[in-house]
Amino acid sequence: MKLCVAQTRPIKGDISKNIEKHKELIENAISNQVDIIVFPELSLTGYEPELVGKLASSEIDDSRLNDFQTLSNNNKIIIGVGMPTKSENGICISLILFTPNKTRQIYSKHYLHPGEEKYFVSGQNILPLKHKSNKIALAICYETSIFEHSQTANRNGAEVYIASVLNSFNTVDKDIHRISEISNRYGMISLMANLVGKSGDYDCAGKSSIWNRQGNLIGQLNSTNEGIIIINTENQEIIEKYL
Repeated sequence: MKLCVAQTRPIKGDISKNIEKHKELIENAISNQVDIIVFPELSLTGYEPELVGKLASSEIDDSRLNDFQTLSNNNKIIIGVGMPTKSENGICISLILFTPNKTRQIYSKHYLHPGEEKYFVSGQNILPLKHKSNKIALAICYETSIFEHSQTANRNGAEVYIASVLNSFNTVDKDIHRISEISNRYGMISLMANLVGKSGDYDCAGKSSIWNRQGNLIGQLNSTNEGIIIINTENQEIIEKYL
């Protein structure tokens, strides 16, 4: 299985332009026969809490995202993009997931970072994704710091842990250390997708990373460029590609 995370520089609030950049990165992943690609936290809008009322998607079948489903169907690839979504209780920080020829799913951040409750509500984590015989658990940013979250992923049989995050230069190394510990504790291959550039009030630090089952860092992108990083789980080969 080939797993991939993307590193993006979001254009503030410009969903259409961000979609085009996502598609470019997905095409790069497809050319490397990737099975799943996951983007950073709120990758389609940027992390812009004050704007989420206007930016949040109100329906799972949002037509603006149809190209992702087409790419998924035609290339047998699972795609996870970051987007605020509306629920009955408010706006969630979510990953919208496109699986080949299946209904879209939404994974929403359940454990909010202190202060996020001013703009967002706690959402629903879905069970690990299934790809062939593999189970892939997801996390959004602050959830990596909640012990119960990774413990639940392990109890649900996850063999892979993919975190979609926004980390600044002040916080990225802490998250790298945390995910390394998660990977080692549960024997999960782990990946982290982070932003670069400015998003909201944050200077994003990149360093999108991959760890083996022993928690050793085996691949990492730089702090400035957009790109993808891939692991082949059969032979541990790492591929890094920048735009």
